[in-house]
Amino acid sequence: MSMATVLFMGLMGCFLASCDDELDIQQSYPFTVETMPVPNKVTKGQTVEIRCEMKKEGNYANALYTIRYFQFEGEGTLKMDNGITFLPNDRYLLENEKFRLYYTSGCSEAQNFIVVVEDNFGNAYELEFDFNNQNAKDDTLSVVPISNFKPLS
Repeated sequence: MSMATVLFMGLMGCFLASCDDELDIQQSYPFTVETMPVPNKVTKGQTVEIRCEMKKEGNYANALYTIRYFQFEGEGTLKMDNGITFLPNDRYLLENEKFRLYYTSGCSEAQNFIVVVEDNFGNAYELEFDFNNQNAKDDTLSVVPISNFKPLS
């Protein structure tokens, strides 16, 4: 073998040894959940519709999303648009990127709860909702600040 052939084979060996055959596949993508404005005053028995949409920075076919809620103050029930009534702190599979929640007030006091959407890679997004009792004299509705959004003036 000539010196050039040996040198060529040596260089090729270095190039091939430094290549990585494994593809770097990103599985975890950050996401947010956007909502339409909702009233912050409700009466006992009144239902408020909360329209939600997930905004993902990327898609991974095996990503699973779950939803759960925690009620800190007051009483009420939260339902999904498919009819499932949530139990506090139980996880439910979220099948669509656009979904609606329905909160029904169960008391005449202030109510506060959070909704948490999580993926199977440890990412989570939290929405907080505050409702006050709708007084018969005060029938104006205002917008609740949700996540990073500011109330409309």
